[in-house]
Amino acid sequence: MRLLLFSNSTNAGEEYLAYTLPYIEDFLRDTGKEALFIPYAGISVGYERYSRMVASQLSSIGINLTSIHQAGNKAKAIKNASVIIIGGGNTFYLLNLLQNEKLMEPIRKEVLEGKAFIGWSAGSNMACPTICTTNDMPIVEPLSFQSLGFLPFQINPHYTDFVQQGHAGETRDMRLREYILANPGTYVVGLREGSLLQVEGNQLMLKGNKPCKIFRHMQDAFEISPGGDLNFLMG
Repeated sequence: MRLLLFSNSTNAGEEYLAYTLPYIEDFLRDTGKEALFIPYAGISVGYERYSRMVASQLSSIGINLTSIHQAGNKAKAIKNASVIIIGGGNTFYLLNLLQNEKLMEPIRKEVLEGKAFIGWSAGSNMACPTICTTNDMPIVEPLSFQSLGFLPFQINPHYTDFVQQGHAGETRDMRLREYILANPGTYVVGLREGSLLQVEGNQLMLKGNKPCKIFRHMQDAFEISPGGDLNFLMG
């Protein structure tokens, strides 16, 4: 498999997708540049605007982007693309549409056979066994929470351990600890903004300039810096 999974699309104060472009360009250096974009998570943006935004930025690094919502035969579009890209937004809405349009298996088949896959935020959640560690509100009810399952572990995008003064609700760490209590056999990677995971075959790499945080039942959470060994997560 070849995966490039970003925590977020845009860092604060930067142009849209700016920090992702060098990583995407390097990742696709020896790959065809015909990309299929899946904008289904972008319910508040709208598919047309979302796909234009992404196409405009990716064209600067030579990638020709088409959007699946414009395809007459969506399964054929998935098969013919050189790379599949799933953008961020609402993960529940994204998964619900992919399930209802019966696109989960076509995407899974192509990526497991080696087609490049790029995701950010909700798109990165889709690479996990389930979407249960998304931060999003369940605005729709998908058929199940099972996602594409390219990874044997969960990702929590936009991870932060910031605790707001005077806030009495659960912290992110508390919510993730609840998840591993209910799912004791699963690792969760808290992926900070500006960070990304890259998979090449069975090799897993953390890139960016921030450590990720690893959660596992019956273990103290611990951090791993970019360049550290993450291959234990691949089982």
